Amino acid sequence: MIPKGSRKGAVKNMKVGVQLYTLRDYCKDLKSFSETLGRVADMGYTTVQVSGTCAYEAEWLRDELKKYGLTCNLTHYNYDRIVNDTDAVVNEHKIFGCKYIGVGSLPGIFSKEPDKVPEYFADFVKKAKPAAKRIAELGCYFMYHNHGVEYTNKQGDKNYMQLLSDAFTPEEMGFTLDTYWVKDGGSDPVEEIKRLSGRLPCVHFKDMAVEADGSHHFTWCGNGIIDFASIGQALKDAGTEYAFIEQDQTFSCEPDPFKCLEKSKKYLSALGFEF
Repeated sequence: MIPKGSRKGAVKNMKVGVQLYTLRDYCKDLKSFSETLGRVADMGYTTVQVSGTCAYEAEWLRDELKKYGLTCNLTHYNYDRIVNDTDAVVNEHKIFGCKYIGVGSLPGIFSKEPDKVPEYFADFVKKAKPAAKRIAELGCYFMYHNHGVEYTNKQGDKNYMQLLSDAFTPEEMGFTLDTYWVKDGGSDPVEEIKRLSGRLPCVHFKDMAVEADGSHHFTWCGNGIIDFASIGQALKDAGTEYAFIEQDQTFSCEPDPFKCLEKSKKYLSALGFEF
């Protein structure tokens, strides 16, 4: 059965791929990393985000991607190297053809001492802003990935996602908006996509399963409450190029992350998303 939204809402010019953090347990050495890329390609995916894998050389990744007919269009990279060795990081990304250079979170944002978070935020802006400018000068783009805490934590009357989008210009930094974490933080993914329109070249597709007791957890796309049909239309208007399916953990309902990715692909394909 075609899910609600059907192919009428197909998002053209946006490609759905795999966030390899989902498969990190299968990328712990170069041999398994290569095999995992092959399995991803065999499922019909053509693009990946590289994150959570073993260490690799840029030339190795370039050659492995080519072997399997894949592209890497986003990373979560080492923050210290991004801010302290910016030119080399950009050059490495250019070797394997990746424009979008991301960080997974703001260092210190998860601190159990909330009074210190403003200090961590100020330090991030001070260090990351020059690097972001340089990354843009060299033809790539710096990306920030959110969790729920950026929505629940505030300075004054603004949450940290609002503060981040104010502190960096759209030319300096984009956002890898995570559908699950926006919802987890108490915000509406569609409204947040509209707010950040034009600076969302990449997003994360992640669904949320809600149990009878109100608790929630990660699940494959189509098995939860996230409205991907409406999100797809909003992303079309926002100019998004890539959506990467991510599932941080699997559960007893389907413990195999590869099968979860197959289920996500089947559901999103029926909605009209392209791979």
